[in-house]
Amino acid sequence: MFTGIIESVGEIKSIVQNKKNIDMEILSSVSNELTVDESVSHNGVCLTVTEYNSESHKVTLVDETLKRSNFSEIKVGSLLNLERSMRVNGRLDGHIVQGHVDDTATCINKVDQSNSWLYTFKISDNFSNYIIEKGSICVNGVSLTCFDIKEDQFTVAIIPHTFKFTNFNLINVGDLVNIEFDILGKYINKILKK
Repeated sequence: MFTGIIESVGEIKSIVQNKKNIDMEILSSVSNELTVDESVSHNGVCLTVTEYNSESHKVTLVDETLKRSNFSEIKVGSLLNLERSMRVNGRLDGHIVQGHVDDTATCINKVDQSNSWLYTFKISDNFSNYIIEKGSICVNGVSLTCFDIKEDQFTVAIIPHTFKFTNFNLINVGDLVNIEFDILGKYINKILKK
């Protein structure tokens, strides 16, 4: 489990196709602190560390991950938001994030507000019940608050710190991002449907 508070931004060093899977190596400042089998959020996707050294670590993306995430568009040099799993004795600064991406969303508007930014994202109609005004959402692994909710879109505000220390500074209109909807909302929605 994660909190959506990004620790580091990693750069993709290599991408190797392995049948339907992709093996990926990431350069990062946290790689030397990782262990094999550790779960790390990469742009909001929980991936298992398979190898590591003092400068980089490797993970494998399976077909399901490639279908549900924006990893189908990554390339060598792409930057990824990284977060190690939550410690039980730590603070929950963001919200409960599983690292199980539900879908992608498209950035449809980006507004520079002189030292803060507003991003509006369009989601699939299938997920419109999972966004609520002032509710939590995870975008590329970052815990954020939704507002200005429409049927199939929402807006988030990005402060200078988040803009500088995540890959939000690279997101532009037309770009795909990974989305994980709030786990509590998903369970409540399923219960109400029954």
